[in-house]
Amino acid sequence: MSTRTRAGFIGLGNIGRPMALQLAKADGIDLWVHDIAPEPVAELEAAGAKAAASVAELAASVDVLSVMVRDDDQVRQVLAEVLTARRTTGSRLTVLVHSTVSPHTPTELAATAAPHGVDVLDAPVSGGPMGAADGTLAILCGGGAEAYAAASPVLSVMGAKVVHAGPVGAGTRFKLARNLLHFASFTAATEAQRLAEAAGLDLVALGEVVRHTDAITGGPGAIMHRDTTATIAPDDFWHGVFGHVVALGEKDLGFAIELAEELGVEVPLARLALERLAPGLGMSDVEGVSTGSTTAERLDRRRET
Repeated sequence: MSTRTRAGFIGLGNIGRPMALQLAKADGIDLWVHDIAPEPVAELEAAGAKAAASVAELAASVDVLSVMVRDDDQVRQVLAEVLTARRTTGSRLTVLVHSTVSPHTPTELAATAAPHGVDVLDAPVSGGPMGAADGTLAILCGGGAEAYAAASPVLSVMGAKVVHAGPVGAGTRFKLARNLLHFASFTAATEAQRLAEAAGLDLVALGEVVRHTDAITGGPGAIMHRDTTATIAPDDFWHGVFGHVVALGEKDLGFAIELAEELGVEVPLARLALERLAPGLGMSDVEGVSTGSTTAERLDRRRET
């Protein structure tokens, strides 16, 4: 009995194409692909994949089908075509939705597909084209245990970090939480750039320093080890750790805000961070810190010390 996995991939764009190339070169996987653009299909054929003329034709031949298209409407369109397929494999089809969609879309898709004997898992990815190209993506998966197990041979080829986050929809919620941090951090970076530019600093060098030190410390993820956001008890290990973080963070944020005031630069995220750092970390009784106070009150206290 063959142990090879019949996999399909629809949507060969900037991330989908390198993901599919990982599958094309993997041992134990037979790959079919489909895209409206002929160039990436030809590249995948050259890498050993088989080209399908339509979504339905592809869906009829595979056990696990990856979908990486632009938005919710395109995902719905692909699934509608999948459900018209006359399957010949005799196995249950598992569809992996890699696109980042609305948090409500995965459960809607799963409910639509279930009567047709098709399992839908939301499996958005994190790591961009670089991670897709070298097979080191994080893949955040929501769905039932059996469907997840069926998809695992495909997921493990495309991602170095595969998380079964929970039921259908959990993968998308996981991705949205991750990307909230991603893009909020980008916005904070633009604020830091404006401050640095006003201070006459080299912005390219600042970016190099940020990437260098984040690679050492873990960046924002360095604080993300607790399994709850609840207030930290004084006898908890993390109380001492985060107490130090709050003391250092409030000092440096205060200095940065003072510099911004001198230079006439607006830094609203820095002011918000000064107010919310301690309560966000679950610290309510750090010495010298009154959580919930305003930025002005915190700055006044710091200037008095």
